[in-house]
Amino acid sequence: MTDFKESLTRLARRAGAWAGSRSPRAKLGAATGLLAAVMLVLPSPYVVERPGPTADVLGESGGQQVIAVSGADTHADSGRLLLTTVNASGMPGYPALNAEVLWGWIRSDSIVMPSEALVTPGQSAEEYKSETERQMTGSQDSATAAALSFLKSRGVDTAGVSVQMHVDDIGGPSAGMMYALGVIDKLTEQSETGGNTVAGTGTIDQDGKVGAIGGIQLKLLGAKRDGATWFLAPKDNCSQVVGHVPDGLRDVSVSTLAEAYDALVAIGEGRGGDLPRCTAE
Repeated sequence: MTDFKESLTRLARRAGAWAGSRSPRAKLGAATGLLAAVMLVLPSPYVVERPGPTADVLGESGGQQVIAVSGADTHADSGRLLLTTVNASGMPGYPALNAEVLWGWIRSDSIVMPSEALVTPGQSAEEYKSETERQMTGSQDSATAAALSFLKSRGVDTAGVSVQMHVDDIGGPSAGMMYALGVIDKLTEQSETGGNTVAGTGTIDQDGKVGAIGGIQLKLLGAKRDGATWFLAPKDNCSQVVGHVPDGLRDVSVSTLAEAYDALVAIGEGRGGDLPRCTAE
């Protein structure tokens, strides 16, 4: 602490000596620059979102299978099924600096929003973490139930099957559809992807209905960045998809798990060209 105080004293003396030798206009300019620098490193009331990492639900994360199935034989697939995410600075416990917000406004791969548009005002970091973990757990449970129900309806014996899911540092409900497709893929002999890298997003309920999510434009960018050539998008998100699909990535509009699975099979068999794309309502 003594060394720190001495350093501050020396800095203040040097600043004073510099100021004493400068004109009033130079002093005003220096003060303005210093104030601007201080403002840039202060926390901002905004959230900056960027494309986050993807994870192959047919592969591993953190040394563990993303989807581990027991009680039945599983089958490998030559392709990848990518869940997509968004990285956000400015959430509870992860403040965004004004400099980050300014940079986010400039960049084409970032979205800046007031924090109250995404989180409850006053929510603590612990409350936010607990909420996202609860949403993720519920999403995984719904995905498992929807996938096993789907398989049973197509004559697959699911008695005694147990599913566990694991992805590091991913919360929220938006990976539900991709989790469900991953369970189905592992429990069927067919290589549904046909060697393709297929990304997607969407919530899912136990009845297999696919729901809208946030940040889909950023997830499209993350999917393209990580090698996907197809993207399964919730039909309810199509208005945000149109006009924002990167070159080399083909979107497919889906509203149920059955539609998503049938689209995946069509892609794997080389019949994806006729699948429904998102259109503006």
